[in-house]
Amino acid sequence: MKYQTRKPALILLADGTIFHGKAVGGKEGSAFGEVCFNTGMTGYQEIFTDPSYYGQLMVTTNAHIGNYGVASDEVESDSIKIAGLICRNFSYNYSRPGADGSLEEFLDKNNLLAISDVDTRALVSYIRDNGAMNAVISTEVENIEGLKKQLADVPNMEGLELASKVSTKQPYFFGNKDATYKISALDIGIKKNILRNLAERDCYIKVFPYNASFEDLQEFNPDGYFLSNGPGDPEPLTEAIETTRRITETGKPFFGICLGHQVLALANGISTYKMHHGHRGINHPILNLVTGKGEITSQNHGFAINREEAEANNDIEITHLHLNDETAAGIKMKNKPVFSVQYHPEASPGPHDASYLFDDFVANIKNTK
Repeated sequence: MKYQTRKPALILLADGTIFHGKAVGGKEGSAFGEVCFNTGMTGYQEIFTDPSYYGQLMVTTNAHIGNYGVASDEVESDSIKIAGLICRNFSYNYSRPGADGSLEEFLDKNNLLAISDVDTRALVSYIRDNGAMNAVISTEVENIEGLKKQLADVPNMEGLELASKVSTKQPYFFGNKDATYKISALDIGIKKNILRNLAERDCYIKVFPYNASFEDLQEFNPDGYFLSNGPGDPEPLTEAIETTRRITETGKPFFGICLGHQVLALANGISTYKMHHGHRGINHPILNLVTGKGEITSQNHGFAINREEAEANNDIEITHLHLNDETAAGIKMKNKPVFSVQYHPEASPGPHDASYLFDDFVANIKNTK
């Protein structure tokens, strides 16, 4: 091991509960955020760079993290988006021919605090029982009272607008400008692989900032509209909600993912709520109510739409259900080529169960073009 003696570290939860560990590498200090967990066995680099995780302390339930290093083509954004990392066993050495370097180097480059040697099984069980909450990870193990005071000032995720923290500042283009179809995409935390999936389907995408108006998106004269994933509470995104409402009035194809799914619901008068501890992993079971088929999906969200209100809405049909808790995982507007899902069809957790959704979106464009 590179570091024979590592500094003691701790996790202090908002309710005062403490878990102990050790700092990864030589980095010291503290990191604050909402603590959550992901059950994926692989894909840690994609998780750490997913804008949907902005401001969260990530607990990885897989016992070994870092063992296959990192690769430059496995990032979902331009930097690490999690606030800090909590794991059981951190691998300083890695083994993979295609790796560009170690996870330790990647974390250092992005100035991210990480702690290992944590009883993550006990920590995750605690979160599942008591719910997601704010926390701090720190090497200041003797400063418990000071950390408690700082932690008390950290805002709760409920009511927190974070899309502005991760969205592009200026519009940009992605894909082949000579592609058959043009897409206006609203970036409220978009992942690179979503853009790649659209480009692979003969689409040229113009990506707009989170607060772009309907007129901004319409000026590109798109064949369809896309609304991305992203972090935080959907309800404060009043501009995106209004833009989405106006998009649906055009009758043009629309596809929303994750936070975009929640925004579409809000644009149709369906409320959202903060979940107890959310869905985060790459093995979540979904039932497609239209085809009757099951899907194994990648998910990352702490909010959900109100299923009862969706069922009572005359303009909305629920198309997908999460089989663990029967939350609404997909909706579409009746008589309009507008649909959304709560999960990440671009993530491909082993199989490609959900990639058909991109095909459905393009098919809608073909039918209305």
